[in-house]
Amino acid sequence: MMMKNRDLAYCGLFGAAALLLPVLFHLVHLGHIFMPMYLPLVTLAFFVRPGMSALTALVVPLLSGAVTGMPPFYPPVAPVMSVELALMALIIGFLRFLLPRTKVLIVLIPVLVIGRVASAGLMYLIARFMELPAKFIAGISFLSGWPGIILMIVVVPAIVRLSNNQVQILETSKPNER
Repeated sequence: MMMKNRDLAYCGLFGAAALLLPVLFHLVHLGHIFMPMYLPLVTLAFFVRPGMSALTALVVPLLSGAVTGMPPFYPPVAPVMSVELALMALIIGFLRFLLPRTKVLIVLIPVLVIGRVASAGLMYLIARFMELPAKFIAGISFLSGWPGIILMIVVVPAIVRLSNNQVQILETSKPNER
């Protein structure tokens, strides 16, 4: 996979935002409700290649868990988030590549649902392994993220639209070459 400087810059910027936003949301006790780490990592998938966004989404929750303890490794929330976010980023990236003219919401909403289902499935398996009430934990895992899903449905398309408008403005304002 050929890396571009632009992709690396976006991954660094959105990865840093994914590390910082949870701290800010947790200061006002809203981190567990709105899934602030998801917002920049899901948005990133609309701007860079699928492999780059998936790798960033895989690494950031693990790095955050190792440095800040959020998300925790026990129970294994950090690894589950890593897999869920990487899967969502990969799917978004491939859909944007295969269907470049598709509206953001048409890609975003099914991928967010797939991510919630994957997270619930992984939590179910882990709960069974840990001999905990698996159905209950999977159900809580599935339901707990919906305020964050709604936030992403509102914010991500706006960010992508603003970015696309900015690129169009920059392209039309280039001086004529002589």
